Amino acid sequence: MPDMVKIAAIAVAAALCSVVVKKNVAELGMVLALCAGAIILSCSLGALEGVKELMDTLADTAGLSPAVLAPVVKTVGIAVLTRVSAELCRDAKEGGIAAFVETAGAAAALFVSLPLLKTVLSMVTGLL
Repeated sequence: MPDMVKIAAIAVAAALCSVVVKKNVAELGMVLALCAGAIILSCSLGALEGVKELMDTLADTAGLSPAVLAPVVKTVGIAVLTRVSAELCRDAKEGGIAAFVETAGAAAALFVSLPLLKTVLSMVTGLL
């Protein structure tokens, strides 16, 4: 909870500064948004460590190899990067580029998840 309060405070302060700065220099507002985003993401990395530990524990309990869970983590990472990149493009009034980023992110997520799909398919065919 304290981390989220800090993240919210950084976001609101950066948004207010960005609004003021964009009136004079629009490009500087984009740089400010990128810096604030980097700071916010670095603050949230601590929460991801707990999630990784839980996933490792669940994988050990279920007897799953790390190769099965790795595509899930990679897909989530791709989704986060795609979302942030597309929103930054939209903020820069480049909706077309944002659409291409989203399409590329979907393709990358599908590609990364192929090993997981192959594993599931082999498990299902092994049961039959």
